[in-house]
Amino acid sequence: MARIFFKGAYVCIKKLLLLFIFLLQVQLFSAQSFRDRIAADNRLSASNYTAYCEPAAALAEAPDGYTPFYISHYGRHGSRYLIDRQQYERPLAVLERAGSAGMLTEKGRYALNAVRRMSRESYNRWGELTPLGARQHRGIAKRMAQRFPEVFASGASVDARSTVVIRCILSMENEMEELLRCFPRLAVTTDASLHDMYYMNCQDTMVNRLRNMPEVTEAYENWKKKHLDNTAFMHRLFKPVYADTTTSGERFAADMFSLAGIAQNSAIGDSINLYSLFTADELYVHWQEHNVGWYLTYGPSAISKDRLPLSQANLVRNIVTEADRRLAAGQRGATMRFGHESVLLPLVCLLDVNGYGRQTACLDSLEDYGWICTDIFPMACNLQFIFYKPGNKRAADTKFDEWLVRVLLNEEDARMPVALVSREARPAKRFEIKGNGSGWFYRWSDLREYMLARARL
Repeated sequence: MARIFFKGAYVCIKKLLLLFIFLLQVQLFSAQSFRDRIAADNRLSASNYTAYCEPAAALAEAPDGYTPFYISHYGRHGSRYLIDRQQYERPLAVLERAGSAGMLTEKGRYALNAVRRMSRESYNRWGELTPLGARQHRGIAKRMAQRFPEVFASGASVDARSTVVIRCILSMENEMEELLRCFPRLAVTTDASLHDMYYMNCQDTMVNRLRNMPEVTEAYENWKKKHLDNTAFMHRLFKPVYADTTTSGERFAADMFSLAGIAQNSAIGDSINLYSLFTADELYVHWQEHNVGWYLTYGPSAISKDRLPLSQANLVRNIVTEADRRLAAGQRGATMRFGHESVLLPLVCLLDVNGYGRQTACLDSLEDYGWICTDIFPMACNLQFIFYKPGNKRAADTKFDEWLVRVLLNEEDARMPVALVSREARPAKRFEIKGNGSGWFYRWSDLREYMLARARL
């Protein structure tokens, strides 16, 4: 009997050990995979400063007999300069002081010249849309027109709204101009008003209190203490006697990392490379810091009880209400909304698009869950709901359960935790990101029920 007991215990321990080794390998692989992506393209470390890339994957084909009819959209403004002038002037002042004292290394002198140029380029343009940002939105509109021309056919109308920030307004105007170039007879209305801010860029007091809870701040500071060390970076730019005595190391390194990331969004990015001042590991850790910070303050963190994404409940309800109204009226076209990454990120998390609603208090596990902020909200990021009508019915006579919807995150097919329309009629796997044929489509009746339930959490 004892022999059987010990044999069973041995097998149990062995299985637990193998499971532990497997989970460790998964964690190491996941962490390494994004580190490798950053090593291959340093610009990906820029988090929300990453410039938008055209979609790489082709869209899955729609089910037979269904044609696109209506689009509901929320998009971030395109590439911009840094918003706060201090983000340029603060690191420049540090470098200028060290340069005057003869305390810069060769890399430090390169950094000083580069930051001077960036400061001149951005002067009086802080937070404004760059020419690249305008091109991004024209490209998005052009691809929308090419992929879904039926949406903009004769009699179609587009209602476009923006927040009251100029970079968002100009993003909207560029996208609408391109749509009108593709479809000159398209009826387009644009607006930017405080009237719409309750859903376009809601500032919820309850959410703001949660975002600033001591537990959130403590978790973020503890993560930084554990992972961040800017000593080598400071010695790379300053002579040792200066690097060891300055007290601005953490703030300065963060400012330089921001400048390195934002450079790709304007013309100067082709002629300077502040990423060369960082090692591959340093870039990765700085990116991790941003990934953790965004998760804690806008994502579904368990530390804030998964309440932060609820800031976008009004937006979800607006998406549903406007879609219902347009479908019931048989009104072909689109509803376009232009705002900020601080809206789109919690919206994606609230709806659990591609599994980004995963809740955890373990901040070192985010990449294991595929929670990569860079993939959610680069400049000009967007979430689109494409509605398909069965070809044998008038739109106004089509019931909600007959409409099909596909969801696009940054113009690529995305998953929702809602039953898919497919031959097997099986439920969607939350983290499955591959599909074919009708495996990317949902019934509007199912999706709207899910969305409204999420908005009531």
